Amino acid sequence: MQDGTSQPQFPQHFDGKRFRNPDAPQAPGLPDALRWKLTSRPEPSPRFIPDVAPSIPPRRFAGDTVRTTLVNHSTVLLQHRDSNILTDPIWSERASPLSWVGPRRKRIPGVAWEHLPPIDAVLLSHNHYDHLDLPALRRLAARGDSTFIVPAGCARMLRSRNIGPAHELDWGESLPLPGCTIHCVPALHFSGRGIFDQNRTLWCGYVIQCGARLVYYAGDTAFGPHFAQIRERFGSPRLALLPIGAYEPRWFMSPVHMGPDEAVRAHRILGAQTSIAIHHGTFQLADEGIDTPRKELAACAPHKSFLVLNNGEFAEIA
Repeated sequence: MQDGTSQPQFPQHFDGKRFRNPDAPQAPGLPDALRWKLTSRPEPSPRFIPDVAPSIPPRRFAGDTVRTTLVNHSTVLLQHRDSNILTDPIWSERASPLSWVGPRRKRIPGVAWEHLPPIDAVLLSHNHYDHLDLPALRRLAARGDSTFIVPAGCARMLRSRNIGPAHELDWGESLPLPGCTIHCVPALHFSGRGIFDQNRTLWCGYVIQCGARLVYYAGDTAFGPHFAQIRERFGSPRLALLPIGAYEPRWFMSPVHMGPDEAVRAHRILGAQTSIAIHHGTFQLADEGIDTPRKELAACAPHKSFLVLNNGEFAEIA
């Protein structure tokens, strides 16, 4: 049973055991993953890039704009009218179940942990290690006063580790919070933290409704019809946080990740006033180089409505 209030449903995406991408290609399986790893030719990238100038966000932001700080990867701090929301927080050195192997960060977080302000709500898009970082979630829970919002099936893992309160939402469900309402919306992706739990839990994006302002956090997603569905349901967002990284090779990544050109198409379909690129520049998760996504985005989105922030940089969206 879900924790949120229900709205008219998005397409069916659960067969009773596993979740799926409705009317879209499914995530590649293990044979495809092995083929990719055996044929992969990653673009070289520096081992570590010491170009981050960390910032210190205010504890509270009472302004009428949405103060948006890119911490790193898909971790974004949204501050509006004294409400602080954090998306997919990761401060770990690796996006991996192991401390000694797996994708290692190439840039430090743009906000040091000790400078992170109080967090009212934490939005988790799915259970992959670069989005659901248990050490960071434990530290947030230990600080207290944070509500954790997760897609269907993810709350059990959090609650078993005393991380909470955790509220599960399915696509089309909503959770009212002080100062805003969180709406769970579709994404095209997959889930799993091991070999045997593939697609046992849901993946999603979120629309954050603060009065007349809409902020859309896409989480991890491929390009698809859900962008038009979200605009039709909620209207055009003032701000969209859209992933642009981990897209090469396309034969393997296109069912689960957008490339920069597709993120620009999504920006236009949504009719977003401003978009900010996420899911790039911190972990090299695919074959393109660590800074190739931002270069490609600049080539196909030369206008000022699609921003690329460095870790620690912020923008105020009216």
